[in-house]
Amino acid sequence: MDINKLLRKNIQTLKPYSSARDEYTGEAMVFLDANENPFNQPYNRYPDPLQREVKEKISSLKNIATEQIFLGNGSDEPIDLLIRAFCEPGDDNIVTINPTYGMYQVAADISGIELRKVSLTEEYELDTDAVLQATDANTKLIFLCSPNNPTGNSLDKNAMLELISRFKGLIIIDEAYIDFAPGKSFLSEIDNYSNLIILQTFSKAWGMAGIRLGMAFASLEIIGILNKIKYPYNLNILTQQKALELLEKKETINKWVKLLIAEREKMAALFNEFPFVEKVYPSDANFLLIKMHDAKGIYDFLVEEGIIVRDRSKVHLCENSLRITIGSSDENETLLNALKELI
Repeated sequence: MDINKLLRKNIQTLKPYSSARDEYTGEAMVFLDANENPFNQPYNRYPDPLQREVKEKISSLKNIATEQIFLGNGSDEPIDLLIRAFCEPGDDNIVTINPTYGMYQVAADISGIELRKVSLTEEYELDTDAVLQATDANTKLIFLCSPNNPTGNSLDKNAMLELISRFKGLIIIDEAYIDFAPGKSFLSEIDNYSNLIILQTFSKAWGMAGIRLGMAFASLEIIGILNKIKYPYNLNILTQQKALELLEKKETINKWVKLLIAEREKMAALFNEFPFVEKVYPSDANFLLIKMHDAKGIYDFLVEEGIIVRDRSKVHLCENSLRITIGSSDENETLLNALKELI
């Protein structure tokens, strides 16, 4: 794929801002190049604009070259940058599945890009032909969330591979919940498909939603474009430090994931016992989508009890459904005890 054929013309010719830390990297005795305050070290210094040390740790963990990693302020930053880099307002369009993560729509709307939604099947499966039929010569991006939010299921891998092979633009697979899924990440396919981009995050399995750190993995060319148009210091020094600490605790993360998966399966079985529950949908994520009688009434009751879940009843194919995150054992028990009051 010639990536320049997809790239906006103004991005092709853009000369990126060059910061002091871009022009010099390494050790030195005195730094007088960035107009920094000499006091209050180490926070007086600008952070590494390319987060090299964090990327080296992630590279080792994910078995992917550092040059194929982009780090952003949550996954929302690379989502926004991809749209701004490849989609011309008023001309180009994006295709997503429906229902799915709402930020694809918001980011498209902010940039003035048409977003076309293609319904999943009633079983929340991907209809490859329907997605391709929604595209045209001006479709630059397709977003697929797998495991999907809010449905919780992983999309069929063969269907996604077919879509990647047949579509002439970029395919972004958002794997925010991949650590809770039995299937493997698409990371191993990055070098096989030049139009494939994978998004992952520290917010879910890693338990660090508060530091706002998202990851994008793609070809050298695509990562180079994202680095070209991002803000110079998009990740602060505190985020980078916390990420480095966390990356040394992989065994702890694995333990958390196993505990949450066990709680998810236990909660799914227990929810099925409530008479007001119609269906607990299969989940490969750290949440459950549950269809029930009077979802809004149950949501309001839980709010009064100080328990907050997500009412997804107005979302396509999710009528009368609540999305419930898997919490700690104690939090889950509190929720179950509250729901027993409704029997």
